[in-house]
Amino acid sequence: MAEFWARFFENAASHFESLGRDIVSGFRHFYDSGAIEIITCGATHGYFALLGTDASIRAQVRMGVATHERFFGRRPRGIWLPECAYRPAGPWQFPVAPAGMQTGQPFERAGVEEILAENGIEFFFVDTHLVENNAVFTPYDLLAGDVPIATEIESETARGSFYRPYFADTPKRREHQVAFFTRDPRTGVQVWSGEQGYPGESAYLDFHKKRWPGGHRYWQVTNSKTDLANKTAYYPERALARTADHARHFSHITTVALQHYSNGGANGAIPILTAPFDAELFGHWWFEGPEWLKNVVLEYAHPGSQVQLISCSEYLDRFPPSGFLALPEGSWGRHGTHEVWLNPQTEWTWREIYPAELEVEQIVESGRWRKNQLGERLVKQLCRELLLLESSDWQFLITTGSARDYAEKRFHTHLEQFHSVLSAWREFEAVKRLRPESEQQLAAIEARDSVFPGIEPEMWMREKVTA
Repeated sequence: MAEFWARFFENAASHFESLGRDIVSGFRHFYDSGAIEIITCGATHGYFALLGTDASIRAQVRMGVATHERFFGRRPRGIWLPECAYRPAGPWQFPVAPAGMQTGQPFERAGVEEILAENGIEFFFVDTHLVENNAVFTPYDLLAGDVPIATEIESETARGSFYRPYFADTPKRREHQVAFFTRDPRTGVQVWSGEQGYPGESAYLDFHKKRWPGGHRYWQVTNSKTDLANKTAYYPERALARTADHARHFSHITTVALQHYSNGGANGAIPILTAPFDAELFGHWWFEGPEWLKNVVLEYAHPGSQVQLISCSEYLDRFPPSGFLALPEGSWGRHGTHEVWLNPQTEWTWREIYPAELEVEQIVESGRWRKNQLGERLVKQLCRELLLLESSDWQFLITTGSARDYAEKRFHTHLEQFHSVLSAWREFEAVKRLRPESEQQLAAIEARDSVFPGIEPEMWMREKVTA
């Protein structure tokens, strides 16, 4: 095993050097060749359904699109909604009172799909339960081991098929036609569940037990319920052989689902199965995951395979959605709600985020920063700190307890820096310059948080900009 790890890291280092230490270039190569499709996300994975202004969601999307274009030379056609969190158009009010404010009366908000359409986005993804009438398990339920492996693929109470895309229905359906694909539930059980799915295989590398010093792992899962002290030795060749077995099984269940559980579509549309997963599952939590993915691709490449791999954009080009489906509010978080990100442990973060959003929107709309280099610097950094403050990772880590201290420290740091830059902005508004100490503080914050070099305050403008 020691020799295995030596080869593993030597190969990883060699691959990194062969890419000129530019990992993005490796993805871009396969994107340009058509082998894969790369989509975008919110700039900092802000939780769209809870952000307090449409301008904030627009900025998250616009910055995500601009960053994609910067690295790949083209605009993305699809987006991963952070945590699959969706909210339709309609009246909305702050779920918690912003610091120093009242929750206020409900006010009209744009639907998420409306903002996506403004930015040229053609499709997104939703969790199963947004199409299913009854409560359906989410990835968080799977990780908790609460879902039986014999879960029904598609119930008779589903409002629509999991195996065809729809346009998200909206009062402005003619203006904002954005398609969505639905997460397939059965494949979720097989790949997400560490207890009942593939990652729980006894021969696979155990994630939790590590040798000290060094941190290398030398033990197999053995059994998901086995105490760490009783884990047995890991044999890489046995684990790799199991990835081929599991790939064959995955190919089988997807074929069955597409043959027997799809409603099909109009105009002879071929059904499509969508199986989305967090990238860190493959190689991080499930060490053999990338090898399994390779074997899945090889299974579908067999001449006798009845299933073909296709990107969402290619599918939409061949089979445009033939119907609309109104989506309820929800996410792929625990119980399909927002509770992982909004609960008694995290309410305090939203009380700070909401006033910050309103401050940025007001400052950007005022236009007093225009045609002044210092004013633009201040507002751009204010926007950066807001994006960083909005990251949904902070609430996730606080709720799960996996890195609560770190998340709270990061949130407080960005909040303090936001208020420091805001104070400098007030100083600039008054006299059109900064004191030396304020200038030094701004420079230090810029150096620390220099993400998104192409950020533009116009991204927070309220008016709708059509791509």
